[in-house]
Amino acid sequence: MAADGARGRPGAAAAPGGKGLTAEQVVARFNRLRQEQRGLASKAAELEMELNEHGLVIETLREVDVTRRCYRMVGGVLVERTVKEVLPALESNLEQISKILESLSQQLQAKGRELTEFREKHNIRLLGEDDPRPPPKEGAEGAKGGSAGVLVS
Repeated sequence: MAADGARGRPGAAAAPGGKGLTAEQVVARFNRLRQEQRGLASKAAELEMELNEHGLVIETLREVDVTRRCYRMVGGVLVERTVKEVLPALESNLEQISKILESLSQQLQAKGRELTEFREKHNIRLLGEDDPRPPPKEGAEGAKGGSAGVLVS
């Protein structure tokens, strides 16, 4: 999980470039950011499925006689309507879902950037991930502070 040397010693290992954050605090914040990103991705996937379902229903109803009766769930109550009445509402919903999905996509990209910046700032590496940076040359450790970073599972 975190740098083992920091456990048990308060303030022993503040994260490099951090505002006095311990390794445990860095890991907790990183995990929270990852969880937020996963939540956004999950909601986006849910809305994508909803968008596809609306599209299929709209496609199907366009081929049906507009005077035909259909049922629509409104606030937990099944309401009888004509296709002519339901189709505009479905198209409006489709448009709104598309806008929300676009907004969620932008939020997801911003959260990804925030997560990447946080990882770089605190030198976080995931288990099983190779270090993308070349190993420091001899004598170069003193110039950068010689921090080992944080390893997260």
